[in-house]
Amino acid sequence: MRPLSLLLLVPLAALAEPATIIRSTDLKQAPATDAATLATLAENTAVEALERKSGWTRVRAVEGEGWVRMLSLRFGATTAPKAGASGLPQVFNVARTGTSGTQVTTGVRGLDAEQLAAAQPNAAELAKLEKFSADEEAAKRFASQGKLNARSVEYPK
Repeated sequence: MRPLSLLLLVPLAALAEPATIIRSTDLKQAPATDAATLATLAENTAVEALERKSGWTRVRAVEGEGWVRMLSLRFGATTAPKAGASGLPQVFNVARTGTSGTQVTTGVRGLDAEQLAAAQPNAAELAKLEKFSADEEAAKRFASQGKLNARSVEYPK
């Protein structure tokens, strides 16, 4: 009787977890930044999370199946349930993992002393970063639109 009950639980492990892409991201062939890009997934694309490995998640989307960075995903159903949906997959996810499936934190590998010592400036990335800067007047306009109060902050030296 016991093996039969275990066989009944096998389909539960195969359930995919719903997720949504929170920013445009590349769908990679393997869980690595230098892996081939299969497609680009747009913001708010619905996907099914199939497997997690380090900071990567294997997903299935209309565009195909591949890997995306875990931080590009919001786990859980983010849209209204489909007509006739029972919510049964979420119940089984809680039974399978002990949680609702919501991702709270993720670990990131740091840099060692050798990597820091060998670091080189990247002018192209700096140019991208500078596009996000704002002059004082633009910052004041933004703050007033958001009803924010002025606060002095010392710049690091």
